[in-house]
Amino acid sequence: MKPRGPLMIEHRLIERMLDIVAARTVEIGKTGTVDPVFIDTTVDFIKTYADRTHHGKEEDILFMELEKKDLSPRDKRGLDELVDEHVRARAHVKELIEAKERFVAGENGALDRIVAALSWLVGFYPKHIEKEDKVFFPDTERYFDDGELDAMLADFHEFDRKMIHEKYRALVDSLAPAR
Repeated sequence: MKPRGPLMIEHRLIERMLDIVAARTVEIGKTGTVDPVFIDTTVDFIKTYADRTHHGKEEDILFMELEKKDLSPRDKRGLDELVDEHVRARAHVKELIEAKERFVAGENGALDRIVAALSWLVGFYPKHIEKEDKVFFPDTERYFDDGELDAMLADFHEFDRKMIHEKYRALVDSLAPAR
């Protein structure tokens, strides 16, 4: 398997979650209410799985390795676009968190902001994923020899192995009293 394999497998799970989010967003619009736990679950999935785990492998491994290569102008633009898209996705997740907090506090208009943030994420990720799967991953793979691809795949596995520990270490650190 090449490094794009695990990334594309992760894309399929992200797409499944987005299908659920899309259906729930329609439901929220119809009922005029939202379960804050669903928003928390969605945020956790996006922040932990889509962003930290998936985008983490892209940014911390694949993109860093690509930065060492002499990329064509087209591939460099593609890389820069993907990094920018990751930043924009993080901003929309932050908006979703803030909107949920305002909703819980009873603020008027917060539900509309929740729907807008969810809708943006549901619209964004399929195009982002398609760009990576069908254009960026295949086009940039040619910059690496087989040994480099194998090493990157091993780095991906090591990254994943450490993720659960990183997540829960951060959780405990956030809950622990300051020393």
